[in-house]
Amino acid sequence: MRPLRLCLVRHGETPWNAEHRLQGWTDIPLNAKGERQAQALAAELSTVAFDAIVSSPLLRAWHTAQAVAARQPGVLCVPEPRLRERHHGDWQGLTRAEIAQHDPEQHALLQSRSPSYLPPGGERLDAFSARVRAALADLRSQHPEGTVLAVAHGGVLDMAYRLATGQDLFTPRQHALPNAAINWLLADARGWHVEAWGLGSHLDTALDDQGG
Repeated sequence: MRPLRLCLVRHGETPWNAEHRLQGWTDIPLNAKGERQAQALAAELSTVAFDAIVSSPLLRAWHTAQAVAARQPGVLCVPEPRLRERHHGDWQGLTRAEIAQHDPEQHALLQSRSPSYLPPGGERLDAFSARVRAALADLRSQHPEGTVLAVAHGGVLDMAYRLATGQDLFTPRQHALPNAAINWLLADARGWHVEAWGLGSHLDTALDDQGG
């Protein structure tokens, strides 16, 4: 039995990525560089025959996924709301430096990666992890031997990487999450595994995720 091969991709760059602002559920579109990254990603993946394409419905991910889908005849892109970024509540639109200046105590809690920390009006890290895990579990059951593309966000990729490597939620991130880089996960009888991570030969430059 072949494993599921999941190509997991963070969306192309946005204006708020360039300014290091937390986006969360704010629906920020790609900037010009992000559009170029999406097209480069689509060209790089054009030789891969995907059985399915799913995407966060947020525009930055959806437009990245649509660029790839345009080169995959007969494969429709399907929205998967559980692949949205973590909801950062009142912190959306701010940089981490602005949060630290506005509320040092809340900033320290955000930086601590406590799974139970609830950003004002936002989403706990453990709840975010649970919905990402549920989305991945459904992809695994729906396409047990397929090749699937999922376009999402830095936080979603972080949760998937931790699931595949057994890393806890509160350890500081030690893996890069560049815009529009290619990451391959495998799901077999033993669970999820990382096949390849952060492949970016198709990109000129790409920003690492700043946590939202």
